[in-house]
Amino acid sequence: MLGSTHGTLTTDFRARVEACGETPRAAVHSSAAPSADDAVPVDVSGRPLHADVPDLDRFFRPESVAVIGASDAEGRPNTGITRRLIAWAERVGARIHPVHPTRPTVFGLACHASVADLPEQVDLAVLLVSDPLPVIEELADTKVKFAVAFASGFAETGGAGAAAQERLAAAVQRSGLRLLGPNTNLNAFEEFRDDLDGPAIALITQSGHQGRPVYTLQELGIRLSHWAPTGNEADLETSDFISYFAEQPEVGAIACYVEGLKDGRSFLLAADRAARNGVPVVAVKVGRTETGARTAASHTGKLTGADTVVDAAMRQFGVIRVDGLDELQDTAALLARARRPKADGVVVYSISGGTGAHFSDLATEAGLTLPTLSQAKQDELHQWIPPYLNVANPVDNGGHPVGDWRGRKIIDAILADPSVGVLICPITGPFPPMSDKLAQDLVDAAEQTDKLICVIWGSPVGTEDAYRTTLLGSSRVATFRTFGNCITAVRAYLGHHRFTAGYRSPFEDAPRTPSPSYRKAQALMRPGQQLSEHAAKQLLRAYGIRVPREQLVTSAAAAVRAAGLVGYPVVMKASGPQLGHKTELGLVKIGLTSASQIRDAYRELTDIARYENVPLDGILVCQMVERGVEMVVGVTQDDLFGPTVTVGLGGVLVEVLHDAAVRVPPFGEDQARAMLTELRGHALLEGVRGAPPADVDALVEVILRIQRMALEFGDELSELDINPLMVLPRGQGAVALDALAICR
Repeated sequence: MLGSTHGTLTTDFRARVEACGETPRAAVHSSAAPSADDAVPVDVSGRPLHADVPDLDRFFRPESVAVIGASDAEGRPNTGITRRLIAWAERVGARIHPVHPTRPTVFGLACHASVADLPEQVDLAVLLVSDPLPVIEELADTKVKFAVAFASGFAETGGAGAAAQERLAAAVQRSGLRLLGPNTNLNAFEEFRDDLDGPAIALITQSGHQGRPVYTLQELGIRLSHWAPTGNEADLETSDFISYFAEQPEVGAIACYVEGLKDGRSFLLAADRAARNGVPVVAVKVGRTETGARTAASHTGKLTGADTVVDAAMRQFGVIRVDGLDELQDTAALLARARRPKADGVVVYSISGGTGAHFSDLATEAGLTLPTLSQAKQDELHQWIPPYLNVANPVDNGGHPVGDWRGRKIIDAILADPSVGVLICPITGPFPPMSDKLAQDLVDAAEQTDKLICVIWGSPVGTEDAYRTTLLGSSRVATFRTFGNCITAVRAYLGHHRFTAGYRSPFEDAPRTPSPSYRKAQALMRPGQQLSEHAAKQLLRAYGIRVPREQLVTSAAAAVRAAGLVGYPVVMKASGPQLGHKTELGLVKIGLTSASQIRDAYRELTDIARYENVPLDGILVCQMVERGVEMVVGVTQDDLFGPTVTVGLGGVLVEVLHDAAVRVPPFGEDQARAMLTELRGHALLEGVRGAPPADVDALVEVILRIQRMALEFGDELSELDINPLMVLPRGQGAVALDALAICR
């Protein structure tokens, strides 16, 4: 029954139905709270450790559907939508019930004045009304599982629309149903071909039109199973559909077009579920040039814009990010259909030495491994290929062998090599005496091998029989139109299987209870304040991070005594809660070796602080640590993902090179080490120009301890910056020479 005690539509609702019209996209966010018996485990900061997987079976395959605002009046936008929904319901075997306050029938189907008058409980309500909010409230008592709202005019229009969307989301949360939309479209109700075999692509788009290239892959024989057009995501969001699709046995890959993530944590949990299930997620995420509006006091805060964090988070959880819709379709298609690789080695095989060399250069630069074939294998290939041609990899057959029985022998011999996991054959243009026979041999070989064969058909025409019939007619050969898309897809394919083969969910090891370090450090926090360097270092010390020997003093005489205890030479620095970058103000003195220098430095530092009107809690007299690699390690808060950990080259290099890597906690030692290999300046840690290798193990340990701090403090720690962290020669550890911390 609806809101009215008479079980009829309200007068306002009648007016809205009469005024309803067709609008673009859709989506929403809500999740029912778990019962006490099946409560989702949480980490130390109370965040969930498992994705909440919505049961969307009855959304995509409902038994009964109500179309609220249904119409068969010619010229009305809702008429076309109603007609398509009736056809869709017939395809999926659903009973459809039109709802309209004034129409007895719609397209010959009995029409009901209200949802309360429906003859049965429905699985899905499609809202063809301009304002879905009151309808959601009317649906609250009907036990409907899902609703779709096409109406626009919400968050996409600005502040007032965003407020309206918040009210809609709150109403959905209260109702217990799940909503797709508002601002969605009909893509969820597309007709999918049912004559195609093999694993399918499940598609998620926030902008429906951007999914068209992937949808049309069906015309090339590639199966699609679902399309979720998420729109504004007031309730159901991209993450919900990733989690659901990752559990569907027919889904071989998930392709996404993402305009903006609603909740970073939900996205990571969904990506984690997909990784654990071995289901690849390929995504176009717009917004690479966004720099973020955050003003950060720390170095690490300045190193990472919003898109840098998104990119790192996707890579961390195995989401394959591509730039173009053409890359999205080609990469998703390959990942959905190709079997697990037998080896990482790629062999390039062509009828032209120039083509092979060109492609090999591009592939190697992209990070693909092109192994040199063994001498025995080269000798075998030279049975059919003239001896003056290179067959080490790339393999150049010179052209003529592909026109006869030798062509298949060459392909089979390459595929038999245990170092080869992928054979790529670029055919830059059609030359039927050779290209047609080559294409057929590749297709025939693909049916007999468990290794991946890729072909690039370079003809701009694309109507050739060898392409349209032979290559596209094969479910085993992956066919591309460009070198770049092939390389992107193959790199993603090999990378995905490497990633998932050794994947262990980082959420499994996330801390559930506070550590003794947290309890010790909590007493040092000052809400809403920036800590002095001395206090920030005490915070680090609580987490077992090494700092230099130092003493905080408030007189020149005490400074001289402290220098004697710390040991010459020393560094003297002003310490105060409002000090950020001290060097720029002249508040750091290094290499002091005598009592007179100590006294002079103390007087100068306090004079500068007085002139600059900077309050001090004292002067630090510190051990001087000179030999090592200067790094920066820190924590910043991201609007989507919460605390993030950054590592990069430190000291003055942080301002010049902006060479940094980012991860979103939780992560393990493997990811901490991967951060270091991503740095352009990674060679400095290995030792250059006679310098000894740095203590990378100690650096990794610091990163993991900082991660623990980030997890335990959550948003209590607005920023943390260690710069420089001096990484000493191997076996000697790492020392935090300076630190900045801001409490929220």
